[in-house]
Amino acid sequence: MAGSKMKLELSRVVQGKGRLGVLKGLGRTGQHSLKIPGCLLYTHFGSVPHLTQDTLHTMRDLPSVTQVTLSTIAEHQEVLEEFKDGFRKFAGLHDTVLYCSLHDPATSCPTGHTTNKTVSVWGSGGRIELTAAKFMALQRTIQPDWYQSMADGETWLSDTSRKRVRKSVDRTLAHLDECLLVHKNSQEFEGAEILGVVEGGDILEERLRSARETAKRPVGGFCLDGFQAGSMDQALRTQLINAVTKELPEDKPRLLQGVGQPDEVLACVGAGVDLFEAFFPFQVTERGCALCFSFDISPDPERAGSAPSTVLELEQERDAPVEAQQNGDNMVDGQTQMTSFEMNLKDKRYQDDFRPLVEGCGCYCCRNHKRAYLHHLLVTNELLAGVLLMIHNTAHYQGFFSALREALATDKLDLLQRREASV
Repeated sequence: MAGSKMKLELSRVVQGKGRLGVLKGLGRTGQHSLKIPGCLLYTHFGSVPHLTQDTLHTMRDLPSVTQVTLSTIAEHQEVLEEFKDGFRKFAGLHDTVLYCSLHDPATSCPTGHTTNKTVSVWGSGGRIELTAAKFMALQRTIQPDWYQSMADGETWLSDTSRKRVRKSVDRTLAHLDECLLVHKNSQEFEGAEILGVVEGGDILEERLRSARETAKRPVGGFCLDGFQAGSMDQALRTQLINAVTKELPEDKPRLLQGVGQPDEVLACVGAGVDLFEAFFPFQVTERGCALCFSFDISPDPERAGSAPSTVLELEQERDAPVEAQQNGDNMVDGQTQMTSFEMNLKDKRYQDDFRPLVEGCGCYCCRNHKRAYLHHLLVTNELLAGVLLMIHNTAHYQGFFSALREALATDKLDLLQRREASV
């Protein structure tokens, strides 16, 4: 595309699939980069939930790409048009690459509202129907560096018919062609990247057709849609992603939507996925939980044969996953349960536990506060609980991706996969 500077440089491909590298030349000016495998910075209307911009940026190694969603922005189109300077400046974001997706991965959306000409997004005021013309007008107003093309993504349910899946692929390709035409002929999109969406439900033939046809278009990368956690068996998801990535060019990034749990991330990286949406720490925070799984692939040799680390002890002491309390509608169906990667700090066992959330964690929460204090904040409904948990969960999740890249670089991906599978 004219003005595009983005370039994917791969340093290793492990077992023919797992890709290690760097996306360079990101943003309109091309000064940003992003290590892969990696994740985006998840936000609500440009703000990481529970955190101010200044609080967020006390943390190190944050992703250089910030995700915003059309579902939260569409109802503010008139205000943004009047503002004129784009969403990044409107939301007071620090220097970042802005990616606009269609839907919020942490919020469920009603199905049955797509047509051959429109898709729908759901804001706080209800459903907003978008034609290609309105969709692209919104993108002009937002001024993103990347944005996901319009797509019919309502085929993730397991009982979707083959005919409906075929129609979703056809519609998504037609939407992409309309968006690309406007993108190509609009000076406002100079230097921006449009990501094509691969659909196809759980039908291999349609997945392959969608991937092949999308790859023929001049897109900057690919969104793999319809693989949301809870909607598809992990083995089937991995099989389909393996097949899809074989059809995609090696020099463009693959972003997987709706998957964030560490064991699922590992499986998908092994199948050729580069980027993920980082909504999982937010979901854990909303449950009043803290991420505490171990991802250390280089343990201290002096500890060999000794007692397990505190993190692994935590895994043994936690209760079995329980149904979590929902805060509003911020949970995807099938993702409302506590997972084996977190501990429930509302549990009474933590009321006199004076250890940090995770021994050795360098985040602000773990350096300054104890589990007993977080338990107190949660049971008394103090807003500070969400702030401290979000700081820790975000830092822990970023640490996991750093360990994942190290595992790929040092041929220890199998070790990391075995560790997460045993949690």
